[in-house]
Amino acid sequence: ELLPDLAVVVAYGKILPLNILNLPKFGCINIHASLLPYYRGAAPINWAIIKGEKVTGVTSMFMDEGMDTGDILLQKKTEITESMDACDLHDTLAELGAQVLLETLDSLKNNMLVRIPQKHESATYAPMMSKELGLIDWNADCRDINNLVRGVTPWPGAYTFYMGNRMKVWGTEICSDEECAFSDRCESLRPGQILDTNRSGITVKCGNGAIKLKAIQMDNC
Repeated sequence: ELLPDLAVVVAYGKILPLNILNLPKFGCINIHASLLPYYRGAAPINWAIIKGEKVTGVTSMFMDEGMDTGDILLQKKTEITESMDACDLHDTLAELGAQVLLETLDSLKNNMLVRIPQKHESATYAPMMSKELGLIDWNADCRDINNLVRGVTPWPGAYTFYMGNRMKVWGTEICSDEECAFSDRCESLRPGQILDTNRSGITVKCGNGAIKLKAIQMDNC
């Protein structure tokens, strides 16, 4: 009874064994949320944002025994905007992934698929996320911190500590050079110290530049 024509795999966290890969008549196709060979692995959406990428996309590929190493079939790109967090990008790529899957299946049906071997030497990886990843290092550049917050929202979430208490950070905004220069205190304070508070947010000094906390949440609140 297990004689499928095709298997389609999306966001499955394990590597399929060879006996499963060889079971369908036309093999197994995977829809992966990156432009392979970049960001192979478990969390391509998050790491593309954390690493500051401006463009990502979706790839359909024939699966082999490796981790996201199979031949590429079809790719579509999309922009990562400054306002996107991982949840926003996930939803965008879900829509794009559906288009890629349908076009891939149409091409398979019409015997028009072209298999393109990946350039393995160019591969990068997107390992599994951990809660520890969300801890903000205030010595980092303000853009890197902003990317981290966007990349780990909504899970595992960015956080820091205020007066010994854990504080979740749900939204940030990079301060312009003009905003950083408003106070002579900017040069005298250490990274992680507060520069200013007002209705638009809490401005915190970073290793380079400053960042504005737009949405925060204390533990148990």
